[in-house]
Amino acid sequence: MDPIDMQVTDHNCEYLGLSRLCLMENAGKSLSDEVATLSTFTFSKPVKIVIFTGSGGNGGDGFVAARHLLNRGFSVDLCLLKNDDEIKSQDALTNLKVLRNLNPRVSRLNINYLKDSSEIDKLDIAFNNNFSESIIIDGILGTGIKGKIRPKERRAIEVINKSNALKVAIDVPSGMNPLTGEVLDICVKADYTVGFHKVKTGLRIASEDIVGGLITCDIGIPLEAELFVGDGDLLKLKNRSNNSHKGNNGSLLIIGGSKEYSGAPGLAGISAISSGVDLVHVATPESAAIPIKSYSPDLIVHSLKGDYLNLNNQEEILNLVEDVDAVLIGPGASQNDETKKLFNILVHKIKKPIVLDADALKLVNRKLISKRKDIILTPHNNEFKQFYQDIIYEEGLTFDDVSMKFDNLNYKIVNDKLTFFQSVTNSIEGVTVVKGESDFIFQGSKIKINTSGNPGMTVGGTGDCLAGLTSGLLAQGLNVFDSASLATFLNGKAGDLAMDKYGYGFAASDLSEFIGKLMDGI
Repeated sequence: MDPIDMQVTDHNCEYLGLSRLCLMENAGKSLSDEVATLSTFTFSKPVKIVIFTGSGGNGGDGFVAARHLLNRGFSVDLCLLKNDDEIKSQDALTNLKVLRNLNPRVSRLNINYLKDSSEIDKLDIAFNNNFSESIIIDGILGTGIKGKIRPKERRAIEVINKSNALKVAIDVPSGMNPLTGEVLDICVKADYTVGFHKVKTGLRIASEDIVGGLITCDIGIPLEAELFVGDGDLLKLKNRSNNSHKGNNGSLLIIGGSKEYSGAPGLAGISAISSGVDLVHVATPESAAIPIKSYSPDLIVHSLKGDYLNLNNQEEILNLVEDVDAVLIGPGASQNDETKKLFNILVHKIKKPIVLDADALKLVNRKLISKRKDIILTPHNNEFKQFYQDIIYEEGLTFDDVSMKFDNLNYKIVNDKLTFFQSVTNSIEGVTVVKGESDFIFQGSKIKINTSGNPGMTVGGTGDCLAGLTSGLLAQGLNVFDSASLATFLNGKAGDLAMDKYGYGFAASDLSEFIGKLMDGI
């Protein structure tokens, strides 16, 4: 599991009501169990435990483990490389305070605050060669390792590696990149690495000399914490550089609109802007251009000849594509033969990431986009049936059999339905978002489920807002699967906030009011 996915899952547990403090307790307890087992098989008795901790969650796991190991009869020395005000994890700080509150101290616990490298050199472990009947637990650095190791942490790692004690790393050996397994400077060389929930990607790649034996512990994270989209998925957004300027944070082209429908591309464009994309262009027939311009001065509207998008617009559209990072095709385009021909040519010629929505889903030939991994489809249930109708018939099913209703179903029926939808969507290599009471996002073996939103979102235009959000995130560099997943969550949560403020009287245009705050985690 990639480190970012573990961080997202961790946060989404909180979103589901399972606190990270509870997860830290489970992790620390599991760590203590594994250390006790290693002690029994290696030394046949409780031995001295030395725990090095830093500023993050790994240190918190170490604090919890210390408490449980004390209860098992071990003598524990805590070696803190950070002061209380430097510990970033509030859950870690909570567990440290529990240990500090054991005063006067009856348990065999020593807490050492190490101010600099010289104090590390004064530890018994640094100069005592008779440390073979001891276990060192490494909780110094976690998944956020970047660049050179600081002097104090470097000296601690050197001392740990020089010791002849049994060495156990928490989650990942300090100094090793948890994604790539690379060591850019120095790292702990562990005899064992105890991880939680799932093995980090880098641990499978790294040398066994660094990782040692891999032990993975279940800490009570439900499967749904990985499958359900939550506010933890916001961690995947890229931080905007302080030195960035116009266009550095993505540009989007929306191809849509028609004589009858000008609102859809306008809503999509405003929603895309709310996602943080810098520039939004709208290529639309001249009959829709003036109404779209009136919606927002932030939209760059390109008026094309005709009442509907047609083949004569092809060259102008392809020129616009050259200057953008992603393309949304379909909102408000209407259905006619000329637009159909244009859309099928565009999906063949455009080499930028594409979102297909609304009328584009009815007009584009699936075979033309089946091998594209950089494409997102956003159908509701009926559009899904129409787009994949030949495959559905091949499965021996009718349209009435294909339903996204999952309420009051037992887990077997739910899993069977998900398996069916996944098998159908696997006919393309891109992403399919099936919109409904819950939204389901499919790509290959990957599935995400979004449960945000409310019945008020049946109002017209919320799907256009979702398409705009999705393409806006895509234009900012988020991959297709994460763009689709996060957009469904943000769109639904914006609907929930609109419902709270306006009741069932809210409009699709109200959703963009809340997107920015949601993306800031407010």
